[in-house]
Amino acid sequence: MALTLPLPSRSRVELSTDEVTGAIGDSVTVLPLVVAITALSELSLPTVLLWFGLFQVVWGLYYGAPISVEPMKALAAMVLAGSIAPPTFLLSGLLLGGVLLVLGITGSLGRLSAYIGTPVVRGIQFGVALVLLETGFSLGVGDPRLAALAVAVAAVVVMVGRFKLTAIVVLGVGALVAVHQGGFPGFALPTGESLFLVTQADLSLAVFEAAVSQLAMTVGNAALAAAVLMAEYFDRDVTPDQLSTSMGVMNLVSVPFGAIPMCHGSGGIAGKYAFGARTAGANVVLGVGYVAVALLGGGIVAAYPVSMLGVILALIGLQLARTSLESAESWGLVVAIGVLGLLVNLGVAFLVGVVLTLAVDRLSPVSS
Repeated sequence: MALTLPLPSRSRVELSTDEVTGAIGDSVTVLPLVVAITALSELSLPTVLLWFGLFQVVWGLYYGAPISVEPMKALAAMVLAGSIAPPTFLLSGLLLGGVLLVLGITGSLGRLSAYIGTPVVRGIQFGVALVLLETGFSLGVGDPRLAALAVAVAAVVVMVGRFKLTAIVVLGVGALVAVHQGGFPGFALPTGESLFLVTQADLSLAVFEAAVSQLAMTVGNAALAAAVLMAEYFDRDVTPDQLSTSMGVMNLVSVPFGAIPMCHGSGGIAGKYAFGARTAGANVVLGVGYVAVALLGGGIVAAYPVSMLGVILALIGLQLARTSLESAESWGLVVAIGVLGLLVNLGVAFLVGVVLTLAVDRLSPVSS
């Protein structure tokens, strides 16, 4: 039985089992990534999740549909791999927030997307997947027994046909291990330790490289593809520039106050829809759920087994790699960009990918 709450705007909030399962569908990669970032840095899990919870509700009601709010995965992969420090991670997200806001309010995203072809987007996705796999392996070897336990749990989940749930199931098992080793933690309130951490970063080349590397995924997945799915799944006429604007606002408002860089995303929207969500009720449920996890689960992070986090990151990497390759138009170019991102950095891979894509497009009429 569903409870429907009529709202004066275009939003409809239905609280039902489908909305709850839809909320779970969006959390399967968000929670594992957020826990990993906060466990391996000085960022506060309660603070980060409170911001995620707030914007789940805000954008769900604003757009009147189960839209996603996710970590910026390219930036997340770089901070997890140790290639950028947490303050640089935050400053890159803040800079990108300003860029996205300007692109959105000026209606420029469509023009920018003409220079960022699908192979570039898929290539950066593949590069992020490779970085997560490499980081996951390096963390997993720290305690082979717990890593083996995580792999065994993941294998069982895959065998029952729930590949997309592997990361979050392993996350839950790891939380049980942490409780067993350190006892059940009490309430963990947000702390001020990560407030204004962004001010510790200098406006360096690393900041711009990190922001550029994220831009391809944000434009492709968080704006263009997300707008298409909002229309296809929920009959919502949302433009990529509107999504760019909301992502800009979200990061400019929250990153200075302890949040991590966030975006919308086609993967989260598809996850919500596949698991049953049809209204903004899924966002309300997920927002409340994130707050509950923030208050009850923050203390677990300090005791969370790092080797199991490694397996979780590897699982997320495998899922992202499959997504990047399954619909790739130029498979060789996608792989080349991804490998370059792993061996050099994702920012360089992005710029090289744009140049190669434009060159291929320009030469293709001549060759035909």
